[in-house]
Amino acid sequence: MKTYNHTTYALLGILTLECRTGYEIKQLIDQSLNHFWKISYGQIYPNLKKLVAEGLATVTTTSQEGKPDRKEYFLTTKGKQVLQNWLEEPLQQITDQRNKVLLKLFFSRHQHTKQTLSLLRNYKRELQKKIETYEAIEEMIITWNTQSPDASYWLYTLDYGKRTTRAAMEWCDVTMKKIK
Repeated sequence: MKTYNHTTYALLGILTLECRTGYEIKQLIDQSLNHFWKISYGQIYPNLKKLVAEGLATVTTTSQEGKPDRKEYFLTTKGKQVLQNWLEEPLQQITDQRNKVLLKLFFSRHQHTKQTLSLLRNYKRELQKKIETYEAIEEMIITWNTQSPDASYWLYTLDYGKRTTRAAMEWCDVTMKKIK
């Protein structure tokens, strides 16, 4: 069985959500997936073309007066099967996290303590903003998407983000106290 990159699998999943155009897909990524999975705009169109070439999706082109043609993408039966097979695969490894704050903290012996504390305070402020964003997204899902069969799964991933962010904020407090 052929394997694909994670962007391909993400796009297959997105196409199940009634997002049909590259623009709609980018909007969904920016509003949801981007909090835990990064896909650049430059990856979307080449990967959509690849989905069509591999028979995982079809494309319908509609002419628009005064605008570029509108291309809408639809999953094929093969695309749905590839997505389902990927979802059922066990994880081989947990991906490594890259965190610039931890990298800087690791070498912070080489800077003034006040700079290290400033780094951690700023990080905590950014984490607080992230929590506020997650809460706004949660409110939006609860208010507008409760009928969606995907809503509970969106809330599960959101809960993960909120919990890990709160844990990181607590870690900031404990670490700053130890440094002082």
